[in-house]
Amino acid sequence: MTSDRPSPRRAWQEMQRGNARFVAGEPKHPRQDVEDRHRLAAGQTPRAALFGCSDSRLAAEIIFDEGLGDLFVVRNAGQVISDSVIGSLEYAVAVLGVPLIVVLGHDECGAVSAAIESTKLDAPALPPHIWRQIAPIVPAVRRVLRQSAADAGALGHIDAEQVGREHLRDTVGDLLHSSELISDAVADGRLAIVGANYRLAEGTAVPDIIIGAAEDET
Repeated sequence: MTSDRPSPRRAWQEMQRGNARFVAGEPKHPRQDVEDRHRLAAGQTPRAALFGCSDSRLAAEIIFDEGLGDLFVVRNAGQVISDSVIGSLEYAVAVLGVPLIVVLGHDECGAVSAAIESTKLDAPALPPHIWRQIAPIVPAVRRVLRQSAADAGALGHIDAEQVGREHLRDTVGDLLHSSELISDAVADGRLAIVGANYRLAEGTAVPDIIIGAAEDET
């Protein structure tokens, strides 16, 4: 890691400030001019990695008001952990030296909705590749379904936002469990992971789970 690389805490604070500018409608659009493009042609030193859903409304650099070279972004439908995701994030940590990984879910997620629908008795069969993509979300659906049944005494409406939050936490846990490189970096204090939920209408990225030293000091 280079000496001028921000700490995990500072990296997250910078992203929060950028999100606040985006929410307020006052983005700075930093590091997006010709000079920055030419400077970055020689190499990249991103401040953070972001793993998020491929939803077209989740453009990471816009949401956090970042510029070219600021974020190392990995995305797929439903932010589902896979070998390619882990390999990409390990590259960001081991080679690029990022101090922060943000895992970004969101409300009104189509992958979450598809996972919920797939658990219904009359659910039609999905194309195999789509099923394999959403299958890792189904355990979160079943947990929420069991909890709602325990609370209400009968099967009822499944709260899609709660499923999304459960899946976000599963994703962070799976990432730590699957990558010794990443979990060691967190244990050493070199890396933090923030799991956040993006609110589509408000534009806010709300942290749900923080692993490592990314929280504000009190």
